[in-house]
Amino acid sequence: MSRMSSICSFFLILFIVSNSFAFEYKLDSPEIIVAFEKAGDNAGELQKVIDHYTASGDSLKLEATMFLLANMEQHSYATYRWFDTANVDITIDVLAYPSYDSLKIGMSEIEKIRGELDYEKDTLLYDLEHITSEFLINQIDYAFLAWQEKPWAKNFDFTKFCRYILPYRGSNEPLEEWRKYFYEKYAYISDSMENKSNPLEAAALINDDIKTWFGFDPRFYRHPTDQGLSEMIENKLGRCEDMTNITIYAMRANGLAVTSDYTPYWANSGNNHAWNAIVTADGEVIPFMGAQASPGNYKLSGKVGKVYRKTYDQQKDNLVFQVPEGTEIPPWLKGKNYMDVTADYTDVADVELIIGQIQFKIDRFKPYLCVFNSGEWKAIHWGKQIGETLSEEAIWSFTNMGTDVVYIPAVYLGKEVIPLSGYSPMLLNKDGSIEWLSINKKKKKKLKLHSTTKRKLIKSTDGAIQSSFENGKVYELFYWDSDSDKYHTITFEKKTGWNSLGTQTAVDDKPLVFKDVPTGGLYWLVVEGSNKEERIFTIDKDGNQVWW
Repeated sequence: MSRMSSICSFFLILFIVSNSFAFEYKLDSPEIIVAFEKAGDNAGELQKVIDHYTASGDSLKLEATMFLLANMEQHSYATYRWFDTANVDITIDVLAYPSYDSLKIGMSEIEKIRGELDYEKDTLLYDLEHITSEFLINQIDYAFLAWQEKPWAKNFDFTKFCRYILPYRGSNEPLEEWRKYFYEKYAYISDSMENKSNPLEAAALINDDIKTWFGFDPRFYRHPTDQGLSEMIENKLGRCEDMTNITIYAMRANGLAVTSDYTPYWANSGNNHAWNAIVTADGEVIPFMGAQASPGNYKLSGKVGKVYRKTYDQQKDNLVFQVPEGTEIPPWLKGKNYMDVTADYTDVADVELIIGQIQFKIDRFKPYLCVFNSGEWKAIHWGKQIGETLSEEAIWSFTNMGTDVVYIPAVYLGKEVIPLSGYSPMLLNKDGSIEWLSINKKKKKKLKLHSTTKRKLIKSTDGAIQSSFENGKVYELFYWDSDSDKYHTITFEKKTGWNSLGTQTAVDDKPLVFKDVPTGGLYWLVVEGSNKEERIFTIDKDGNQVWW
């Protein structure tokens, strides 16, 4: 009876695997053919892996091999270079400085001599051209070992295994063997668990240990090349990308479906962020921060308009597959290996806009929705046209947009985001409704402003609100002008933008008072010499600043 149960269980597993596999690649699949073509002289290494698992008779590992090869095209190790205004390389050792502030001062001193410093991608070593059969076989064997042996991993179907456990890299770091290292390092984990089938408990135990030997250091913001395993073990420090990568290594090596999710741009502050997420067998997504906060103890610090997930496999719905080759695409949106997971993190709504198309070719330019980030509108999602092309206008759908966020429609031209004339910034309310923040130049009022960004307002002993301005500093107030007489017409001329309402100098803790301010729009208060991190705001019916 026991043997019969085992046989039934075995066939049940085979049934689940065969019916849940979403990737079907064969030797004559276009993706495999392209992989071998692009591998060039390294094609023999790819063939060795196929031959290895063909000879072993392990059809499932062969399927996994085909998945990796079919989606390997864009994966690479990227190096970056710092250079001066003369395009001469600059070597910057971030750990030679005791702190991030001293590093910034040090780089400023270099700029006084060498001119403004910048960095760019230097070399790309594509996996197809450099990966070895030994590395791939090691990765595949240890991934299967963890999937089959770890008690918390056995419920994952083959598709989730391929997407979240099997991939051998986290970002654009150098390729190094890491599965055996972390499989052995955390072999004790299951013996320390109360519930051996609980992946969240296993993830927390591993993350608790990582926190004891690896941590965040802002100096690595100036170390743009992602660190590999050996470098991270030596430095024991890194930026968000490194933290998520080291965590992916440790957890995937132990059969945990962990990935890296990110927002290209925060919707209510500057900068961006990447973090880890663990996916359970039933599809639940729990965010956490590797080397910092475990699943269940982590919350995003900012508001998101969009959240994307890095994937090893190519996502055929992405923008790069929808436009002709050579089309200009904002950097964060031109990849093939990411998927939209915004709905896992916040309330979302689809936005449908009528956008004119007289003055541009519909197949070359797409409309985008942008968030305001570090003083600029940054494209965060692209629109899909609904229905057939009309002569003057079309309906465009922007799917799964985070709510309670201010956006503006734009196009991308000459590596620049250009807001569309005639389209005011829009507030996507929590209920999915749209509120256009259109300035009314005919109706004006006096504004009392207390801050350049959201903060807790303190009342003095006489009940007056204390303002948070720096005494003697000059502040300039702007409003957004959308050139509303050109509704439904796209122009690439910069007629939209921030219009100044003058300056005020801060005195003690008094508010700044601006008279004759057009009402109903979007505003921005900026201090002289600003780094443009001040936040946009609207004014409520009581005259208070509402931050976005």
